[in-house]
Amino acid sequence: MKTSLIKKGAVMIDQVKEKICEVKDFPTPGVGFKDITPFVQDPKCYNYVIDEMVSWAQKKNPQIVVGIESRGFLFAAPVAHRLRSGVAIIRKRGKLPRDTLCLKAPNEYATEYFEMHKDSISKFQRVLIVDDLIATGSSSISAIDIVKKLGGQVVGFETVIELTFLKGKENIKKSHPDAEVHSLIEFSE
Repeated sequence: MKTSLIKKGAVMIDQVKEKICEVKDFPTPGVGFKDITPFVQDPKCYNYVIDEMVSWAQKKNPQIVVGIESRGFLFAAPVAHRLRSGVAIIRKRGKLPRDTLCLKAPNEYATEYFEMHKDSISKFQRVLIVDDLIATGSSSISAIDIVKKLGGQVVGFETVIELTFLKGKENIKKSHPDAEVHSLIEFSE
């Protein structure tokens, strides 16, 4: 029985992966953007991804799930709902209305700034951070930084896609050796 479940999971991962489109030279020349919209539009694929993310996250016992703007919200909210936890958000500078903590967040394309409401995370709260993709890991590192500065305990960082050739997971581990990182789908090029 276990073998058939593993096989079914591998087939579903392949179906999800096939629906991810690469858009060449977006948002800048030389970049191959991974467009996830085709698989999130497919109920079977989207729900499979959420189920898999929840399965991993349950073991971490988070008290709150943090989603990173903007595609991370597509996964953080349903994961939080299924875990019966709250959801908090990391946004780009200037998009949150109340008192925030702002942190420089360089990424592959530019230097941005991440913000969270200062009351989003309680001291020592168990936090799961969710995003759609890890590339070089710079945004992931900034997200972990801001949660820790607010006093949260990061119990995991979960993402749908990892671009393994950009060594993002290794970069995250260098900055935050205590952060457990999980990705569902890997692209090696």
